[in-house]
Amino acid sequence: MKFTQYFLNMHQRPDRAIIKMDWIEEIVNNPECTQIQSDGRIRKWRKIKDQGKYLRVILLEDKETVHNAFFDRTFKGELK
Repeated sequence: MKFTQYFLNMHQRPDRAIIKMDWIEEIVNNPECTQIQSDGRIRKWRKIKDQGKYLRVILLEDKETVHNAFFDRTFKGELK
């Protein structure tokens, strides 16, 4: 996987350091939900059972570079 410098910096924060790279890879390859943002970036979600929360991964337009990953407190499993 490829990562932006922004992601690498943010992943060092204590609230984000717990996010496993295996989880990110699983979401990139097998998301439960996908949405294209207006800027072309791609949002992907999947529930992390160990955490009981949805993890959102944002990819750049190239569909392979991870720009951000965080637990999405507002996502409930489907887009409105």
